[in-house]
Amino acid sequence: MNRKLIATTSISIYASPPDVWKALIDPEIVKQYMHGAIVSSDWQIGSPITFNGEWDGKAYEDKGTILEIIPERVLGFSFWSPLFGTDDFEDNYMHVTYHISEFDDETTLTITQDNLETDEDVVKAEDNWMKVGRNIKNILEEKAKHVL
Repeated sequence: MNRKLIATTSISIYASPPDVWKALIDPEIVKQYMHGAIVSSDWQIGSPITFNGEWDGKAYEDKGTILEIIPERVLGFSFWSPLFGTDDFEDNYMHVTYHISEFDDETTLTITQDNLETDEDVVKAEDNWMKVGRNIKNILEEKAKHVL
């Protein structure tokens, strides 16, 4: 299957890989940076992942399947949202992957999303994921300040 265009973003976070990993899978933390959505999964390859929330006063459920999981290193899942305005079938699902890598006292979080149609879609996706990355960074670095 051709996965079309890919959006990629990276951000350095002053936090450990376990802390960044927790931010990706803990529903209470995810809710803080993912527009209030509640994530649900058992975090096993092949298992469903859902994001339930409200957008413009309307309830929605985004969904997908866990494709890759290496704790504290990689989390990949397919992703489809009724908000995309597309039919719910495999060719309309995107793949989102979080890569975590550590260097000295920083952790780099790289986020990719594929199956984008146009350069404009890539720019929108990268803008969204940069906001998500900055929110994760702010949450984790603020938490670290309060621990010191």
